[in-house]
Amino acid sequence: MKRRDFLATGAAAMAAPRFGHLVTGLARPVPTPQQLQWQRDELALFLHFGVNTFTDREWGDGTENPAIFQPTALDARQWARAAKAAGARGLVLTAKHHDGFCLWPTATTAHSVASSPWRGGGGDVVREFTDACRAEGLRAGLYLSPWDRNAPSYGDSPRYNDFYCAQLTELLTRYGPLHEVWFDGAVEVGPGGRKQEYDWARIWGLVRTLQPDAVIFSDAGPDVRWIGNERGVAGDPNWSTVNPATVPYPGASGDDVIAMLQHGDPGGTVWRPGEADVSIRPGWFWHPAEDAKVRSVDDLVELYFSSVGRNSKLLLNVPPTRDGVIHPTDAARLSGMRERLDALFAEDRYADAATGRSVTVSTADLREDIARGQSVAAYRLEGRVEGAWRVLSRGTTIGHRKLDRFASVTITAARLTVENAVGPVGNIPVRFFA
Repeated sequence: MKRRDFLATGAAAMAAPRFGHLVTGLARPVPTPQQLQWQRDELALFLHFGVNTFTDREWGDGTENPAIFQPTALDARQWARAAKAAGARGLVLTAKHHDGFCLWPTATTAHSVASSPWRGGGGDVVREFTDACRAEGLRAGLYLSPWDRNAPSYGDSPRYNDFYCAQLTELLTRYGPLHEVWFDGAVEVGPGGRKQEYDWARIWGLVRTLQPDAVIFSDAGPDVRWIGNERGVAGDPNWSTVNPATVPYPGASGDDVIAMLQHGDPGGTVWRPGEADVSIRPGWFWHPAEDAKVRSVDDLVELYFSSVGRNSKLLLNVPPTRDGVIHPTDAARLSGMRERLDALFAEDRYADAATGRSVTVSTADLREDIARGQSVAAYRLEGRVEGAWRVLSRGTTIGHRKLDRFASVTITAARLTVENAVGPVGNIPVRFFA
C-alpha cells in the first residue's frame, strides 16, 4: 500500500491514519462473533468459592467433609449486582476447584453440595449463579478444574476422562446458555503415581456440541488464551493471533510458550485473544486475614490499563465470603473503580479541537476495528504543541483497545502515524482524555 500522510484535527482524528511500512500477505485471521463479543465486554469477574472458603486454604486436598460447606446467607444476585457496579458484563464461577468439591448436585460423586447441610442438602450454587446472571443481564461462565484430588479414578486416564466429561455434560446441559467455559492445565499424579492425561479433543468437542455459542478458555484456547501470568498484565506487544503449535495443550511449559501467551504472534494463523486474570486480594479464595489487603481503587485502575489497555480482557477474581456474599470492602472497591474509569473516559476532550480550541490531555484511547482483524505493528502519536509537532506516545500493537498515558499537555491538533503493519489498516478512532 502506498504511503500517505494524514493530519487529524478535531473530530477528524477518527479518520484513516498515516502509513509507514506495510507488510502484505495472506488473509489475516479474524474473530468469530462470539470472540468479538467476548473481547468487547472488556471486564468479567471470577468467583472462587467452595470448601476452601471454609477451611481458609487456597488448595484443598479432597478430604474435606462436605458438611463444612454451609454459607449462611448466600446471595448470588448480590454477586451479580456487584459485578454490574464494576461495569463487568459477565462472571465465571468455580463450579469445581482442585479439591473436587462440586457446587452443584452431581450424579458423579458424593463430594458435592448435595452432601452438605446447606439448603437441607437440596442446594445448587451453579443454579443460583446462572439464574442471577440472567436476572441481572450478565453473561455466565463456569470453571471445571481438570485436576481432581478427590476422585479415585484420577490418574487412570480413560476412567477419569469419562468421569470428567460426565461432570462437564451436566454443567453444559442443565443451566442454559453459557458464555465462557474455563479450563486450566492443572495436572498431577493420581493414586499409585499415575499421571493423568486429559482428552482435550473430547473435552472441547463436548463444549462445541452442547454449548456452541460459548468461548473456550485455556492456555491453548481454542478460542481465548491465558495471558501467561496471574498479575493482570498483558504483554506489549500483544497480538490476538497465535501460532497454535507453540501451545499445543493446556499446561504446556517453556519460554516459547510464555512468550506466545504474553505476546501472541503477528504471523499467527488463528485468532486467540488473551485474558488477563488476577485477584482483588492476595489469594484467590476469601480469607478473613485478607480483608484489610483488598486492592485499592488506584491499583484496580492500573490493572485495567495493563490488561484492557493492552488489547486483553480483564478477569478480576472477587471471592465470596463464608456468608456467601461479596465482602463490603471488595464491593466498594469495584464500584470505586468503575466510578474512576467512568470519570476518566467521560469526555473526549479532543473533539473540542474541531472548533479550533486548545485542549489539555494526558490519555489517548486508540482502537482498531478487530472485526476485520489486527494489523498495526508500530505507531507514533503526535500532538501539535505551540505550533510544533511533539511525540505524545509510541507503541506497537493496538488491537481492540490501546490506552496510552503521557504527561499532561495542551494540543491544538493530533496525528497518528502507522509505522509498521502486517495487513491493511482501516480507520482508527483516536480519542483524548484529560
